[in-house]
Amino acid sequence: MMALDARLRAARATLPALLRLSAAQRDASVRAMAAQLRAQCAAILAANAVDLAAAQAAQRTPALLDRLRLDEARIEALAKALETIATLPDPLRDDAPERLRPNGLRVRQVPAPLGVIAMVYEARPNVTADAAALCFKAGNACVLRGGSEARHSNAAIAAALHAALGETGIDPACVMVLDDPDRQLLGALLQRDDLVDLIIPRGGEALIRHVVATSRIPVIRHYQGVCHLYVDRAAELERALRLLINGKTSRPGVCNALECLLVHADIAPRFLPLAVAALQERGVELRGCERTLALADGITAASESDWGREFLDLILAIRVVDDLDSALEHIRRYGSNHTEVIDSADADACARFVREVDASAVVVNASSRFNDGGELGLGAEIGIATSKLHAYGPMGLDALTCRKWVLLGEGQVRT
Repeated sequence: MMALDARLRAARATLPALLRLSAAQRDASVRAMAAQLRAQCAAILAANAVDLAAAQAAQRTPALLDRLRLDEARIEALAKALETIATLPDPLRDDAPERLRPNGLRVRQVPAPLGVIAMVYEARPNVTADAAALCFKAGNACVLRGGSEARHSNAAIAAALHAALGETGIDPACVMVLDDPDRQLLGALLQRDDLVDLIIPRGGEALIRHVVATSRIPVIRHYQGVCHLYVDRAAELERALRLLINGKTSRPGVCNALECLLVHADIAPRFLPLAVAALQERGVELRGCERTLALADGITAASESDWGREFLDLILAIRVVDDLDSALEHIRRYGSNHTEVIDSADADACARFVREVDASAVVVNASSRFNDGGELGLGAEIGIATSKLHAYGPMGLDALTCRKWVLLGEGQVRT
């Protein structure tokens, strides 16, 4: 693995130069990345077509194909996301307040880059651009290890990013793409805690658990997106139906899609027939508890394995619950700390839901699909953390920095 060692060292060697760049210089490079994505759109789409054809021939899942697929609109969205990143406040800005200690020391905490961040991801070529721009603006180098199913797409996007860095006088090694398909490469990468500061895996649960179990480097965790919508007794039915349809059917293969519907028993006889008809009309397979089966037709009986399951498909589990307490207990047992939604006109119920639900995003009267870095004003996200060290939820620029103490003295010594 000498080649890996050399490439990691080359990425790490760019850190001093990145620290010397001004915010304006970093923003100019990110805007150049966006421009190159547009300029090389045809080449990127041609490479993506090769990957898609191979994935379709291998009969990969619809969810994977959706994440893998690029088109002109998605390339334009990527470019706009990078342009938004360039407009965001500098995550390395030194605006921390200063505190005066009794001995005269002036102390403050200032932001600093994390260092070298390695991304390990599957079938998400957009991650190549998002991760590069976010890491770079926060003063970090990144090492990108994409899945073999997106190899050609990732290489084409990386070529555009490297062209932009070259235009602005930046060493392209700060965006290092590991395109060797050798599976042993990942295992070797995960052991290099001397050269890599953080691992962020994005992909299926099996990949993330493998990375967590194997890595000597700190890992940002996000195993599943088991997202619930709880329709309270005081729900507004038309709104709840809109949130349900959007959360389940707009993009069922993404991590912020709904996987389970919880309905208060008092409102279930009115809401469930409407919900079931609307979902079945859109091709959603429904798996319900016994109380659900008694209120609507065409539903399969749910098994225990359907609760807490990330379907990533047009499949939804439904349970009727006695009250808010029962909904909260179900979420505590089966949730994945990702996104939980309540629809209710009862302010007290909403406040309790927000206070007691443990999730990276708790949503009141809006779609689960808003738990996304771009939708939350981060420009883009490098991932969604469902563990709590050091980030929770969508990770943008600020989550790619740490804070170090600066002490300004005049010769003070400790006695």
